[in-house]
Amino acid sequence: MELIKSNATEILVLLFLVVTFLQSGVDKVTDWNGNLSFIKDHFKNSPLKNVVPLLLAIILVVELLAGAFMFIGIFNLATTGAKELALLGVQLSALTLIFLLIGQRLAKDYAGAMTLAVYFVIAVFGMFLLK
Repeated sequence: MELIKSNATEILVLLFLVVTFLQSGVDKVTDWNGNLSFIKDHFKNSPLKNVVPLLLAIILVVELLAGAFMFIGIFNLATTGAKELALLGVQLSALTLIFLLIGQRLAKDYAGAMTLAVYFVIAVFGMFLLK
């Protein structure tokens, strides 16, 4: 219980990011065609239009890996205090957000790009806490 108390902020940041990234990854797995259709339409006028399925698959894999590492990282923090997997998950989530930001900017979706900043700040804060 002491480890949970001493790592409460880190655990809450991780829970936020786990929900964000695992839900997004699971949604892509369960509704691949719907997501692909939406993303293809979103990027129809961008330089990425011909590689959308590949890029969506890459984002899916990195989201699921990030979510899994952070989920395991929460358990590790609560039981042993180990932070390495949690940090790796947060780093992957920040990298994913950079990839998404690049896509949003290329698609000229500046409002969408702006909303990613909130998630990115939380991810960077999580990295700071876990260092």
